[in-house]
Amino acid sequence: MKVAVTATGPDLDHEVDPRFGRAKYFLLVDTETMQWRAIQNSTSLELAQGAGIQAAHTVLKECPDVVLTGNCGPKAFKVLEARGVKVALGAKGTVRQALKDFLDGKYETASGPNVPGHWG
Repeated sequence: MKVAVTATGPDLDHEVDPRFGRAKYFLLVDTETMQWRAIQNSTSLELAQGAGIQAAHTVLKECPDVVLTGNCGPKAFKVLEARGVKVALGAKGTVRQALKDFLDGKYETASGPNVPGHWG
C-alpha cells in the first residue's frame, strides 16, 4: 500500500504535520518495503487560499491509496475522495510511529473532513 503522510520534515523521524494543505512535506511510503521519498509542498505554502486543493493535486500525482494526516478540510477531502484516495485523520507523533499506528489499526479512514473550510 502507498501512503502519503504529512510531515514537518523530509524523513520518517520528523513529526506528522497536523495540517494537510499547509504541510511542509508529504512522505510517500510503500508500507510493504518502508521505502519512502519526500515531496516538498512549497506551492501550497505560498497560497493565500486554495492550499488544500493544491496540496491534494500534488499528492494525487503520486497515486497514493491513503493520506495520513492530522486534519483535512472539506475542499481537499472532496478532491481526494473523488479520486478514490482514503483519508485517515488524527495522526500524530513521528511519521514512522504514525505509520505503525495506522497499520496496527489505530487510525481509521474518515467519512468526511474534520476541520471547517475557509470559504471566501
